[in-house]
Amino acid sequence: MADMLAVEHLVAGYGDARILEDVSFSLRAGESLALLGRNGVGKTTLIVSLMGIARRFAGSIAWHGKPLDAYRTHQRARAGLGWVPQERHVFPSLTVEEHLTVVARPGAWNLRRVYTQFPRLEERRANLGNQLSGGEQQMLAIGRALMTNPALLLLDEPMEGLAPIVVQELAAALRALVSTGEMAVIVCEQHARLALSMTGRALVLERGRVVHEGPSAALLADPARLAELVAVA
Repeated sequence: MADMLAVEHLVAGYGDARILEDVSFSLRAGESLALLGRNGVGKTTLIVSLMGIARRFAGSIAWHGKPLDAYRTHQRARAGLGWVPQERHVFPSLTVEEHLTVVARPGAWNLRRVYTQFPRLEERRANLGNQLSGGEQQMLAIGRALMTNPALLLLDEPMEGLAPIVVQELAAALRALVSTGEMAVIVCEQHARLALSMTGRALVLERGRVVHEGPSAALLADPARLAELVAVA
C-alpha cells in the first residue's frame, strides 16, 4: 500500500525561527501514530506544518504523492486533513449542532454518528459554545473535525487541561475511533502512555528531530526507554 502522507527532511518554524530541523516519516491509510516528546520539541509545529500554518524552510510534505505546498489550510481540510487544534477554537455564539453542521461534508460521519460517539454532545446540542465545559468543548472540536469526514485526523493535545474522569471518557472514545481503521490518526499528546495505548506507531521528537520511531506497544513495554525519551517516570 502506498503512503498517504510522506514527510521528507522537513525544516519548519515561525518567522525566522526554525523549530523542526530534519523530520521524516510516512503514514498509510488507516494507520495511527503517537507524536511524543517533551514540551517545546516541535510537536505542535509539526501538526500545524501539515496544515500549512507554520513556515516551511526546506523538505517536503506529500499527500497521496502530490506536494501540499500549493494548498492553503482550508484546501488541505477539503483534501482530507482534519485538525483538532490545541486551542479547540469553539465559537461562543454557535450552538453545538451549528458547529457540527456548518462544516459537514459527505461521508460516513454524520450528525447521528457523532452523537452516538459523543452522547453528551446530543444532550447539549442546543447549548452555545461558551456554555460547555472544557471536556464538552474538546468533544465538540473532535466531532466537528469528524463531520468533515477526514482521511487523516490530527489531534493536538486532546487531553490538555481536562479532569481525569473526562480524560478516561475521551480516551475510550478515541480508542474506539482509532480501532475502526477508517481514517489515519496522529495523536500529539503529553500523556505518553495514553497516546501509546491507542496507537500503532510512535514518533518521538527531540530538539526538532526524530529520535525514535517504532511500534507503540514496544515503547509502552519499555518504561526505561520511555522515561529517557519523554521524561515519564
